[in-house]
Amino acid sequence: MKNKEHTRQVRDTVVEKFKAGFGYKKISQALNIPRSTVQAIILKWKEYQTTANLQRPGRPSKLSAHTRRKLIRDAAKRPMITLDELQKCTAEVGDSVHRTLISRILHNSGLYGRVARRKPFLKDIHKKCCLKFATSHLGDTPNMWKKVLWPKSNFLATMQNVMFGVKATQLITLNTPSPLSNMVVAASWFGPAFLQQGQGRWLKLMGRWMEPNTGPFWKKT
Repeated sequence: MKNKEHTRQVRDTVVEKFKAGFGYKKISQALNIPRSTVQAIILKWKEYQTTANLQRPGRPSKLSAHTRRKLIRDAAKRPMITLDELQKCTAEVGDSVHRTLISRILHNSGLYGRVARRKPFLKDIHKKCCLKFATSHLGDTPNMWKKVLWPKSNFLATMQNVMFGVKATQLITLNTPSPLSNMVVAASWFGPAFLQQGQGRWLKLMGRWMEPNTGPFWKKT
């Protein structure tokens, strides 16, 4: 029994007086106990129909309510914090717990770890532009397509690496200058291709305006 816990006889007397029609204040004055204690005894009797001590539902929690609130506060303030860092914080307070317990506490409070998905750069509008280009050039002759400056085979692989997250980069160069014949636009899956409208005119290549007769005009992506 706790040091400040009232006996079973006192609790039964409180319930009997309440059944007799006495209020909280009169019961408190008659038995010389706090009014809040009388209220707690009566509320417990109304809910469980007994004044005896109830059995504890399970083992006590390893973390106190103060430590739980601190974990939730730190996780909400720093979304990129890891479970290992939170575990070290609890160890500094004096509570050594497992990472799964910290994760369970955060999940119960509605905090979950999320990782952003890798979204490709090719959007629906890019697909529509490529389809529009292909449809507009359906009637072109084979000689017309011979004037197109097509990229090298390793260029597409490099663009895939750049667009989909691979850190490896490759250097792509063109050792020979562009042909003197006029070029037309060529479309590919990753966006606009490269064009030349005539010798001495400027080209827009990979976002840069360069002159075709200045030598190698493909730069590192």
